[in-house]
Amino acid sequence: MGKGLSGPGRMGTQTMDQHFIVMMIPHHDGAIAMADLALTRAKRPEIKALARSIKDSQTQENAQMRAWYRQWFGGDVPSWTTGGAMGMGGMGMGMGGGMGMGTSLAALKNAADFDRAFIEQMIPHHRMGVMMASMAQTNSQHPQLRAMQQAMVKAQSREIEQMTQWYRDWYGTP
Repeated sequence: MGKGLSGPGRMGTQTMDQHFIVMMIPHHDGAIAMADLALTRAKRPEIKALARSIKDSQTQENAQMRAWYRQWFGGDVPSWTTGGAMGMGGMGMGMGGGMGMGTSLAALKNAADFDRAFIEQMIPHHRMGVMMASMAQTNSQHPQLRAMQQAMVKAQSREIEQMTQWYRDWYGTP
């Protein structure tokens, strides 16, 4: 793994990129799972369109991060899941622990007002993603990954703004 790398900081920043990819993929998987639900449960076309966009962009980003990981670190991205089913408990780890993706996905599945619940969960989920990508890009060793992190921050910040506006318009509260 450390072939040809020189200087004390190089390995640390490379490990940072590895860590980011290992954490961001399950975080994206969480958003994709929420988006999949929205495609079948959402009532508003705006939510369905946003869900489609999130699913497309984050599926593409995950595929790209997996390819880079293989190229840069010589193996597959370690998985948080156990067995064949997607381990929802593992997703919490991808989001800094406390958020418990499993319970929020279950709550979303059973929400009386799906659209409202989707926005209430996707905004903090995106905020966590924006924070992860913002922090990681400062130390990213690979310019392509840094560019993706900047694009993530931009896209998800824009989506947060959009969802906040919808929430205000539809439910009258921030």
